[in-house]
Amino acid sequence: MAPNPMDLGGSTVLVTGASSGIGRETAVLLSSLNARVVLTGRNRERLEQTLSLLSGEGHRIEPFDLGRAEEIPKWFRSLAAAIGPFHGLVHSAGLYMTLPIRFVTHTGAEQLLRTNVLSTIMLMRGFSQKDCHAAESSAVFLSSIAGLNGCPSTSVYAASKAALIGVAKSLAVELAPQRIRVNCVAPGCVQTEMLDQIRGPLSNEQFEALERAHPLGFGTARDVANAVAFLLAGTGRWITGSTLLVDGGYSAQ
Repeated sequence: MAPNPMDLGGSTVLVTGASSGIGRETAVLLSSLNARVVLTGRNRERLEQTLSLLSGEGHRIEPFDLGRAEEIPKWFRSLAAAIGPFHGLVHSAGLYMTLPIRFVTHTGAEQLLRTNVLSTIMLMRGFSQKDCHAAESSAVFLSSIAGLNGCPSTSVYAASKAALIGVAKSLAVELAPQRIRVNCVAPGCVQTEMLDQIRGPLSNEQFEALERAHPLGFGTARDVANAVAFLLAGTGRWITGSTLLVDGGYSAQ
């Protein structure tokens, strides 16, 4: 039997936002591909729930608030010292905001950008430190089609997700000599808790129109997790600085 090109046996992967949604589903998939998964998020109880879903052994939870961005590099180094170098980083944690620009506050915008953008930069500072990453390693950021396609009332969120694409492109070039690949996955609307947030202020007609805007319908967390795993594994060996759209055809129109 031919070997599975997406097998992650022997790899250790840190997954942020692992307590729910895409982060949780990604962790479950990576464990089924034989990776050792380190789960992080703010809620220990929900991380324990994710841990119970994983296949294999050697997984662990490491609760941490990524809003404490300045502490991330030191935290990352402590993880690597205890666990060993990481082969992969999946940054799925983030905040969502739907708000017309006239209602955006400095405090709210700063919090979202700090969580979605600054945490990414500091995670990569940590990941790229000596002895914190394996000889061949890969980072995947969860961006969004909101960072590529205009949509009313999402300016701050869209800015944060567009920023991740720029960060990935720059770091892909900067970190290539260290053999660290950096890519993004940009999902469309996926059936997670975030879709419930999007659904809230919309009428039935508006929500149905949003679904029709995805020619293949709304996606699932597993659809996105599959793309993340593809980029992490050897199947993504020659891919860096790219953004993989996983949006059911939304951006094709």
